[in-house]
Amino acid sequence: MIDLYSWATPNGHKAHIMLAETGLPYRLHKVDIGKGEQFRPEYLKVNPNSKIPAIVDEDGPDGRPITIFESGAILIYLAEKSGKFLPTSPRRRYDVLQWLMFQMSSIGPMYGQAWHFRSVAPDRLPYAVDRYTNEVTRLLRVMEQRLKDSAYLGDAEYSIADIAAWPWVKGSEKYGQDMRDFPNVTRWINTIAARPAVQRGLNALSAAA
Repeated sequence: MIDLYSWATPNGHKAHIMLAETGLPYRLHKVDIGKGEQFRPEYLKVNPNSKIPAIVDEDGPDGRPITIFESGAILIYLAEKSGKFLPTSPRRRYDVLQWLMFQMSSIGPMYGQAWHFRSVAPDRLPYAVDRYTNEVTRLLRVMEQRLKDSAYLGDAEYSIADIAAWPWVKGSEKYGQDMRDFPNVTRWINTIAARPAVQRGLNALSAAA
């Protein structure tokens, strides 16, 4: 059984969706980051970086419990455990992994900064707003070109690269983007949104007791 510690954020939704897609059994533990629960000593034993999500798998690779934090590492672990959404052939595997890293190194940080300076910063700083909004636009252009030639980010099949990027990109309008400029990204967003497991993943927290 996997214990999942999470909250309703894009990074949290990655783990919710992946677990729904794979069908691996898990228990969900809510970590309300608005209340600072990620800083509690008992949670810091799970994730010393005080972020969500994190997992503890009672049945790790060697039959012993394993703790994993960082959403990208969690996706890779769950893909390898389930045998789903990460190709085994080296060329296709690295196609997926490079787009997973694109999300982790670019989409997450830039979308996060754009959200902060557009929505929650105490002072609206035009330079910061423009810088990060423009960077989100640039990243969408990269995705638009990729999705012009490929059904999904990694390759022709749905993968952990899509599961990682989708929770961030699906709400790009809130980051100052006109999605009419990105028809291939919009097609990709809608295709993934229609997956039943994705909807279950998005509703995981509300469905939990």
